[in-house]
Amino acid sequence: MIETGVQKAAVLMLALGEDEAAEVMKFLSPREVQQLGATMSTMKSVQSEELEQVLAEFRRETEQQTSIGVDSDDYIRSVLTKALGDDKATSLLNRILGAREASGIESLKWMDGQSVSELIRNEHPQIIATILVHLERDHASEVLSYFTERLRNDVVLRIATLDGVQPAALRELNDVLTKLLTGNEGLKKKQMGGVRAAAEIMNFFSGEHETAVMNNLKNYDSDMAQKIMDEMFVFDNIIDIDDRGIQTILREVPSEALIVALKGAGQELREKIFANMSQRAGEMLKEDLEAKGPVRLSEVETQQKEILTIVRRLADEGAIQLGAKGEDPYV
Repeated sequence: MIETGVQKAAVLMLALGEDEAAEVMKFLSPREVQQLGATMSTMKSVQSEELEQVLAEFRRETEQQTSIGVDSDDYIRSVLTKALGDDKATSLLNRILGAREASGIESLKWMDGQSVSELIRNEHPQIIATILVHLERDHASEVLSYFTERLRNDVVLRIATLDGVQPAALRELNDVLTKLLTGNEGLKKKQMGGVRAAAEIMNFFSGEHETAVMNNLKNYDSDMAQKIMDEMFVFDNIIDIDDRGIQTILREVPSEALIVALKGAGQELREKIFANMSQRAGEMLKEDLEAKGPVRLSEVETQQKEILTIVRRLADEGAIQLGAKGEDPYV
């Protein structure tokens, strides 16, 4: 059954054809391509009704098909190669369709978090910190989740106190992981790491990991810990987003996830959510909240994190503006 957004996107990619799908994938991030490619590889058949529903939702016209995606490995290989080039496509296909050796910081972006953690966990924490600031923030957070608490605390602290990476240091690092920096001797120190990088990564932590790491940061430097907390965008900060932004978010969030997340939200935030829905939808949400009953705190935190992931994606895309953070809003 086609339910999630990534499943619908996978069906669309399979229906578009190689050239068109390749053009679309050029605009996706490594994490998005990995997720989409993995979903495509699992689709061996799609019913015509499901195909019609997906195409209608994307407002596209196409011929009716009873199945797509049969023996799709060759198709995926061709699409990814056209979209990404041989090197990147090979790295990603190795993760999706079979394991082969991959190397370099750039190739780490195309690997799952557990594999990256196993690859780098025995390196010096400073090297690990330098690697992680080059990854997408949610990806870096996933990698950290596989570390021991002691190593995770150490690495986040080093990320927070990292003020830059010299090109020479990057080249030395890529002698181990192969090239990220192509080699420009005239480059100045590249600004990476710092309080904001640490906060962005911690935004994707589970509640338990976030608490443990923050306590460690407070013990090391309470002022720095407070700066990180000030930079972090938490679920309650959604109240600072304007009405148009709230409406955009609500179109992306599944209703069940919203219900569970709001069980742990204050009344003011709930009222803002209700105010940006139709009267009927708002009343239905209120009834569902009342009927839901007690929910475990861990479930509430999980759904809030999922919604925050959507919020940050929309902010990165420019679809919404995160409020109350000044001219350079934190996403």
